[in-house]
Parts: sequence; C-alpha cells; structure tokens
Amino acid sequence: MGAVTISKAFGRVLRELRAKAGLSQEQLALSAGLDRTYISLLERGLRQPTLSTLFRLADILEVAPATMVARTAAIAR
Repeated sequence: MGAVTISKAFGRVLRELRAKAGLSQEQLALSAGLDRTYISLLERGLRQPTLSTLFRLADILEVAPATMVARTAAIAR
C-alpha cells in the first residue's frame, strides 16, 4: 500500500476536526467565508489550502494551525 499524500492526509485531519467540532461542511464554509464545495474538495484531498485559509480554518475549529500541520505530517509519513 502506498503512502498517503499530504493532500489526503490534510483532508482526513480537517474532516476529523470538523466532526469533533460538530460542524457540517456548510457551517464550516460559511464561518470561513468559503464555498461548501471547497471544503469537500479539501476533505477529499483534491485541493490544498492556502496558508491564510489554513489559519482561518484552524481558528474556527479552535486548534493551532501547527497542530493541523503536525497531524497531517504524521498521517502522510
């Protein structure tokens, strides 16, 4: 089995944190000023967030951006 890509790993982290926060994709998107389909693309590993988007999402999900990056790196190894 191949390694998980960074995009897919980030998607897993985002989905877990969103679910833990009790937010739908639409609620997260509205709070971040993004489109719901973009959240879906991120969670499926089809897009990568910009740094500013990462910080916005982390703020809404009440985690440090570094935590999201570290969790992503741990999955992608």
